[in-house]
Amino acid sequence: MGRVSETYAELVFNEQKLKSRVNERVYENFIKAIKDGDALDEQIADDVAHAMKEWAIENGATHFTHWFQPQRNGTAEKHDAFLDYDGEGGIIETFSGKQLIQSEPDASSFPSGGIRTTFEARGYTAWDPSSPAFLRDEINGRSLVIPSLYLSWTGEALDMKTPLLRSLESLNKEAIELQKILGNRSAKRIKVYSGLEQEYFLISKPTALLRDDIMIAGRTVFGADPSKGQRMEDHYFGSIKPRVMAFMNDLDSECHRYGIPVKTKHNEVAPNQFEIAPLYEELNLAIDHNLLLMDIMRRVADDHDFVCLHHEKPFAGLNGSGKHMNWSIGDNTGANYLEPSKSPSKNISFLLTLGALLIGMHKHSGLLRASIADAGNEHRLGSHEAPPSILSVYLGDYLAELLDHIESAKSFNDKEINYISHGIQNMPRIVKDYSDRNRTSPVAFTGNKFELRALGSNANGSDAGVALNLICAYGYREIIKRINGEKGKDVKETALKVLQTVLSETKNVRFEGNNYSDDWKKEAAKRKLYIEDITPKAISYYQTKDCIDLFTSFNVLTERECNSRTEIKYEAYATTKMVELKIAVDMLRTQILPNLKDHIIQAGAAFDTVANINGSSDVFKEEIECFTELYIKLKKDKRELITFIDKVDNVDSAFDRALDIATNGLDLLSKVRENVDQVEGLIADDLWGLPRYDELLTIND
Repeated sequence: MGRVSETYAELVFNEQKLKSRVNERVYENFIKAIKDGDALDEQIADDVAHAMKEWAIENGATHFTHWFQPQRNGTAEKHDAFLDYDGEGGIIETFSGKQLIQSEPDASSFPSGGIRTTFEARGYTAWDPSSPAFLRDEINGRSLVIPSLYLSWTGEALDMKTPLLRSLESLNKEAIELQKILGNRSAKRIKVYSGLEQEYFLISKPTALLRDDIMIAGRTVFGADPSKGQRMEDHYFGSIKPRVMAFMNDLDSECHRYGIPVKTKHNEVAPNQFEIAPLYEELNLAIDHNLLLMDIMRRVADDHDFVCLHHEKPFAGLNGSGKHMNWSIGDNTGANYLEPSKSPSKNISFLLTLGALLIGMHKHSGLLRASIADAGNEHRLGSHEAPPSILSVYLGDYLAELLDHIESAKSFNDKEINYISHGIQNMPRIVKDYSDRNRTSPVAFTGNKFELRALGSNANGSDAGVALNLICAYGYREIIKRINGEKGKDVKETALKVLQTVLSETKNVRFEGNNYSDDWKKEAAKRKLYIEDITPKAISYYQTKDCIDLFTSFNVLTERECNSRTEIKYEAYATTKMVELKIAVDMLRTQILPNLKDHIIQAGAAFDTVANINGSSDVFKEEIECFTELYIKLKKDKRELITFIDKVDNVDSAFDRALDIATNGLDLLSKVRENVDQVEGLIADDLWGLPRYDELLTIND
């Protein structure tokens, strides 16, 4: 391997490559459009499209695709050739600005939540110039990949990216207005930065192929407790096995070619569990890169004879996987509004940003809860490897004490303001000891950013990004209203008085203790925090008046778009769980019951043999009775599962179907699993047939 800098972003049509292929006017207008959010005129788009096409073809591309994020897991793409007639009976390679800006992939089968009917199939992809195009490098060729939005013909959002970009615009408007009030005229454009830490499992492919549940559902629906598991706690940050390191090295190389700035890799807590983390980027690009990263991970894993699992809880009783989302906000000057500073004026902005997030969390923590609610993450939240579903904010003792001091201050003169600012200036030194110690908090301040630890590993980070953006935008808007209501006074003094009120009103969402404790659950209920453990009910927050008002007031989603997305989430939850239930039935029918029957037959033969030799039949009697009883139970379990599946299939309401599965369905599958896992603990290896946890969690070099 050579220097990373020699191959970094070689597959990306970045600013440097564009600059070398267009004139100065086109380049400057394009960069200005990206930085200021202005629309590109068609001539500029034509010039960029031509440069992009020429670069792509020179590097072996034959096709282009608008790459978008439908409301399901992963991404979507339809590839078209750089091909058209030349008017003289031949063909030419062509790609216009119109083709770059917009495409019509049809894609009528994507979930739309009732926004589109099948006979109204038009869906349009629209180029997102803020996320650079890149080449998809496959064995047999390359395609130019254009990150895009996906919209209905009426302009309604059908994807995950569109609401994210809209929320960034809303946050930009509120944040810039507050900066102007504070006297900051240099801030022209807000930037939100994120780093998404990705956890995952690697399973040896030949072993994984023997488990239908892993290959189809991404997790084990059955599996007895392993002998070792993570009991020895020897995997976390342990020595990386050579075969895994070979995978990681190839993954790093591929990511760097695609311009994904991955930096950190290590063993995680559970056996076969690992983490990869990038440098921070602007939020929209960070999410695009994370989606591309997961795709690359699966492909590289396959090359190394692994199966890569992004499910939040592949193995019961072992740690699950998250995608810790770091979030910070700043502006075009390079300022980070969550970064302590030596400047008193910047520290006022720092404090008001904290206040804005607390206001937003106090009012709309249900939105953040809904944004992390899905079929996989419900297995993980609150399981002592992830935060609970109660959304609170951790600030660390030092910052909490400083905010308590502000809340109790009697006045805000220059001396008091300097004292507060001096306390903030000490934070870069203090946070090393204080700010990142609470790993149980779902939303933790970690020195110059917030870390959302409750996001699931398989999630598209856009929903959570939208929630954080809107929570902050809502808080900024409330603070602006209050400051403007005190006109004629010193703005710093007014801002601190407003903050004082905010801190008093939002104290209930701040928690510095152990979020896993039963006492916190009781305390959270007393504080009247938003608490919802059942996933479909958590998702239903999107249809509350508070949530719809929030989305519509910031022009992020209409009420119709909110309702359609909620329906899609119910359907996605129900469909995912139904697949797991059907896999359980299939495994019972084709593997577990036949294996158990064979065991009973062999035990019966041994029973007869011993009886013929000794004249006694008591030796195997207890074993036969035990396995026969389990066989009868599992036959009954299979019938109950089939009956439940048939019943749920006939429920019309998406919410009712999801809720029935979330309660009755999960309880039923849990009962069946208990019986199956009991069989696994008793039956001989040669009669079981399914790889056990210890086998699945072993990687041979």
